[in-house]
Amino acid sequence: MRVATLTTSAFFAMQLISTAEDIAITTRSTALVVRINDGQNPRIVHFGKRLAHQEEYAKLPDQPRSTEDYTGLYNSAYTPAGSRNLLEPAIQAIHADGNPSLDLRYVSHESIQGPDTITTEIHLKDPAYPFQVTLFYKAYQDEDLIEQWSVIHHDEPSSVKLEKYASANLTISAANYYLTQFHGDWAKEMQPQESKLTAGIKVLDSKLGTRADLFQPPSFLISLNQPAAEDTGEVIAGTLAWTGNFKMDFEVDPLGELRLIAGINPYASEYVLDPGVDFKTPSFIYTYSSEGKGLASRNLHQWARKHRIPHGEGNRLTLLNNWEATYFDFDEKKLEDLFADGKKLGVDLFLLDDGWFGNKYPRNGDNAGLGDWQENQKKIPNGIGNLIQKSAEAGIKFGIWIEPEMVNPKSELFENHPDWVVMLPNRVPYYFRNQLVLDLSNPEVRKFVHDTVDQLLTEHPDIAYIKWDCNAVIYNAWSPTLKHQGNFYVDFVNGFYEITSDLRKKHPDIPMMLCSGGGGRVDYGALNDFTEFWPSDNTDALERVFLQWNYSYFFPSIATCAHITEWGKQPLKYRTDVAMMGKLGYDIVVSEMSPDDLKFSQEALATYAKIKDVIWHGDLYRLASPYENDFASLSYVSPGKDRAIWFNYLVNNRYQKGSDRAIKLKGLNPEATYQITEINLYPGKSSALDPSANQFSGDYLMTVGYNPKVNADRSSVILQLEAAK
Repeated sequence: MRVATLTTSAFFAMQLISTAEDIAITTRSTALVVRINDGQNPRIVHFGKRLAHQEEYAKLPDQPRSTEDYTGLYNSAYTPAGSRNLLEPAIQAIHADGNPSLDLRYVSHESIQGPDTITTEIHLKDPAYPFQVTLFYKAYQDEDLIEQWSVIHHDEPSSVKLEKYASANLTISAANYYLTQFHGDWAKEMQPQESKLTAGIKVLDSKLGTRADLFQPPSFLISLNQPAAEDTGEVIAGTLAWTGNFKMDFEVDPLGELRLIAGINPYASEYVLDPGVDFKTPSFIYTYSSEGKGLASRNLHQWARKHRIPHGEGNRLTLLNNWEATYFDFDEKKLEDLFADGKKLGVDLFLLDDGWFGNKYPRNGDNAGLGDWQENQKKIPNGIGNLIQKSAEAGIKFGIWIEPEMVNPKSELFENHPDWVVMLPNRVPYYFRNQLVLDLSNPEVRKFVHDTVDQLLTEHPDIAYIKWDCNAVIYNAWSPTLKHQGNFYVDFVNGFYEITSDLRKKHPDIPMMLCSGGGGRVDYGALNDFTEFWPSDNTDALERVFLQWNYSYFFPSIATCAHITEWGKQPLKYRTDVAMMGKLGYDIVVSEMSPDDLKFSQEALATYAKIKDVIWHGDLYRLASPYENDFASLSYVSPGKDRAIWFNYLVNNRYQKGSDRAIKLKGLNPEATYQITEINLYPGKSSALDPSANQFSGDYLMTVGYNPKVNADRSSVILQLEAAK
């Protein structure tokens, strides 16, 4: 259903209406209200809980505080620069005649009803120039989530320069604002930090180009009035779906309101937009919760599984990766032995990692071969097809690693096409991990990257998995084929999307892991085409408790790869239990496992097959934070509330530390009776829990709780709750 308040012809003629109007963008529980005042300025007058009576939105004041707004734009829905605005703009442009000002006025709006979404389009135009902006708000009803973006268009005589072009501009009203941001570096990604926002601007941004969120991801939490809590208080979770440079401005304005502007980072990116061309910004995805961080996370997870991640409501493959077993040193015999090891272990898939390609410059280390995607004749003389056949004979699927966006200077590709590489002509190249980045803003390069992957999958249709890596950032940004270098960073990312989108259409069923030497490339722009992501190269299980805890605020477990490796000093059971709360895999030398370790792992995989549906598709409840306790505790509850899988981990190994009290569960059916069983026990071990006292009502478990008895002797405990039938 499409309801328009103004015709298309009236839109371009800009026939302004003289009466105020409220545009309510609503989900099941949330409302964002944009008011069009007599001056045709779109202003946000409410963002938060949905009102029970629609007509009462008209009673909302134009601004929540009585202090004077000197511009009438403080709470603008898309703040233009250069006219009368005094605060941070959402859009800034220089017209074809050199005028650096914008004045965006309301023209019309329309709503499009989908099966479970309502998309509202608000059309704005500059009265003095043929320059238009359309604001899009896609409201997902059941998930209480809004996806917002903008489209910029002009019909001026020549090009316009866009100096800023945000995806969203929100105004949020509260007494105080607490920002939880995440920061880090390689092997220490997603470190949380909460701070109270004060007058002025707090900026989160990235200028790295490819691994854009290596230091800081484009995701955050805002808690209103008080610091963020898990189950209480007002919280906004937001994330930008962009795999490149981003910028988020958090400005507490002179009235004490919070202005949030999110989008592509305009750093080194003055974008030259030709007449008649649409410039579409990436989606800013956000959800409001009146029940703390927990509900905000579950909203994001449900949305991602249903609407964004390929096969988000489907299955995933467990795998054995050869990287830590062989690194670059392998041949066909070693790989065939690993196929047999994977089958013996019980995984679905063997993943061949880096090192399988390059002949003139063989890939025997990370300093050569990238870009030369031919099988190495010494390592695998019979080719990829033979490996796929041998793995099938061993009873296991076959997957492969690629890094198609990158090139080593020591490669035939670099020798033949130095002009395909991101590299300034008059500067000494500076390498990140001995490699450079291919110029995805160049159509020829995009074709090469696309065809490299497409040919691999077309020639070998039985390849069952792709691990797509990206290990370099962009230094000395320059494209010899671009007329306007300010377009580079934007066109580069859009080029990446063009490639992956087409590959996903041609190969709709292939699982693909988004990897970048750790969690430096995790966002819902890339996850439109990738089924899962690699959170960090740090696979120390204790560290992973914290890492995966923080990723869980934004990304569901079905997309979060968690591998069992030799990192860390934790016992195998602890490492396995931690990996089970995500998408489990192995990067371990199976032939060196003890008989008990092998037996445990085989049984763990059988157990995981029975419980993974709850973990991947259930609702996540964080029960005890590792930042506030000696242990971490969280559970996944099935949609029907008939099953729950409850994970518990010791994170402080000092004397007598652990769970010394009952933990209250969440999300259960209070009327149901649940039987509690400890699962994933190591061979020869028995549960310390009393089998005669293992049935409780959901009401009891959520009101009184249950002690999983986590301690130094029981450093990881998994419990299964099953409702009596």
